Amino acid sequence: MIRRYTASADTTIVNAYQRNLRIRGTGSNAGRADVLETFSIYGRQAPSSSNSTASQELSRILIQFPISEISSDRDAGSVPTSGNVDFFLRMYNAPHSRTTPISYKLVVYPVSQSWQEGVGLDLEGYTDLTKGASGANWMSASDSAAWTTVGGDYIKNDASIIYEQTFDSGLEDVELNISKLVEQWISGDTNNYGVGVFLSSSFEAYYSSSTGQNTGSIIHNATGAQVSYYTKRFFARGTQYFFKKPVIEARWDDAVRDDRGEFYFSSSLAPADDNLNTLYIYNFIRGQLVNIPSVGTGKILVSLYSGSATNSGPSGSKLTLYDGKTNITGGYVSTGIYSCSIGIASSSIKTLYDVWHSGGVEFSTGSITPMTFATSVSSKQPRYIMNITNLANTYRADQTSRLNLYVRNKNWDPTVYTVAVADPESVSIHSASYRVIRTLDNLEVIPHGTGSSFHTGLSYDLSGNYFDFDMTLLEPGYEYMFKFAFYDNRMNSWEEQAQEFRFRVEK
Repeated sequence: MIRRYTASADTTIVNAYQRNLRIRGTGSNAGRADVLETFSIYGRQAPSSSNSTASQELSRILIQFPISEISSDRDAGSVPTSGNVDFFLRMYNAPHSRTTPISYKLVVYPVSQSWQEGVGLDLEGYTDLTKGASGANWMSASDSAAWTTVGGDYIKNDASIIYEQTFDSGLEDVELNISKLVEQWISGDTNNYGVGVFLSSSFEAYYSSSTGQNTGSIIHNATGAQVSYYTKRFFARGTQYFFKKPVIEARWDDAVRDDRGEFYFSSSLAPADDNLNTLYIYNFIRGQLVNIPSVGTGKILVSLYSGSATNSGPSGSKLTLYDGKTNITGGYVSTGIYSCSIGIASSSIKTLYDVWHSGGVEFSTGSITPMTFATSVSSKQPRYIMNITNLANTYRADQTSRLNLYVRNKNWDPTVYTVAVADPESVSIHSASYRVIRTLDNLEVIPHGTGSSFHTGLSYDLSGNYFDFDMTLLEPGYEYMFKFAFYDNRMNSWEEQAQEFRFRVEK
């Protein structure tokens, strides 16, 4: 799952010279500009009798995010608890006609005091001098408070919440996992004043003061660069481009992997992980998922039974499981949902019954038709026919929809009898991912997220594959398409399927 939180304030602050190369734009603000800029210029003014070092000109970015919205979503259960979600800082390169530096590092520091966004626009001549007496600049955080250190005040004594990214071509976007900092903002352990984004000290311009202190608006940097890095730009929150605004992107794996429809007996043919099957129960009360009161968010026990003579329900004693016990401990997944991982040795049993219980009370009984692993004399890989069975033509921009993916083997070869009495059997793909493309310009707006967070993974259960999609991620007024990729175990790679599934998003 993905949620995005767009920046609530951003601006650029500079100590660079105005066009006359005599006056610095230290009082300038760019809070309403549609781009953000960071750079370092060394030596546009040579050393002089009054100044023994060549000039230093710097630009830094300040950016803040609505952490209260993340907290509210977490309280509502729509964002997972700490440790179960990753938060990424995303900033997008803004192309321009000037030189873009190569081979440098940007750093991200938490800002340590409040600041104002302001309404300035001028990033060329730095003439918007904190319009309306409001807005951060190089010297001041707000209309009533100066920075303790010119260029902004930052938390620099906690390496765990300081981040950096290397830029090779200089055109890269920012994509940094800042989960620990976001969690500290949410908990209140660190005040949310946003972050500063700028060149690391070894790439900001050299300047040496005899006293080792900042001199006016100039930052003492005796280990800095004596070459220029001009200029790196990102789109600001005021940009017209919907998908280019700076965001904190929450990513987590919300896929349900319910093996009830493909439950396998344990076998020496399979590795240990594949000899375990994951089962789920869903406690719906009046159409809503609700925790079982006596279980809450705690543990629940699961046992397997064989069937009665008519196979209409569980019968006899608990069966011995893979670990020699008769109960397996399951646990809470999310509101009203519980799961367990369970296995049992191969036998002649045609139907298994899973009974979920705790404290002598039985809560749920399900049935399972187990299967047996088998080898094959053919190495042919399956190919698939797919359809999103409930895909609408149009969605509202505020919708979250559950989409059901029907998948069958392309080489399904029914007899005359099976055509008459049965639909093609649906298969569940255990490793499947989606991406989203805007069809107008083939812009990939959500790429496959198949890394550690697996935030574009599909769920599966007895009925097949499915996923939940938040339409707020997409700009209204356009047509988009879903494409899917399945993991190929033989090739150890993902294989994208050919089918495209198109839809529109409207306001």
